[in-house]
Amino acid sequence: MREEIINLLQRIRPDEDFDESEDFVEDGLIDSLDVIRIVAEMEKEFGIDIDGNDILPEHFESFESLEALVSKSKS
Repeated sequence: MREEIINLLQRIRPDEDFDESEDFVEDGLIDSLDVIRIVAEMEKEFGIDIDGNDILPEHFESFESLEALVSKSKS
């Protein structure tokens, strides 16, 4: 799943180096519009529905938090 998330982020923000960041939001790698695009892409990529209540900055700060959001949305 991590590889799919990496590819997804690189499609949305190809000029950013997500590997060097511990918090994508705080480091300015993604903004609120990117979050919307990430949600849409993850829903399509993983066949999930992300609850609107889960669209919080802390769920978009790292690969691990994005993986946890996908896992939570699968159940």
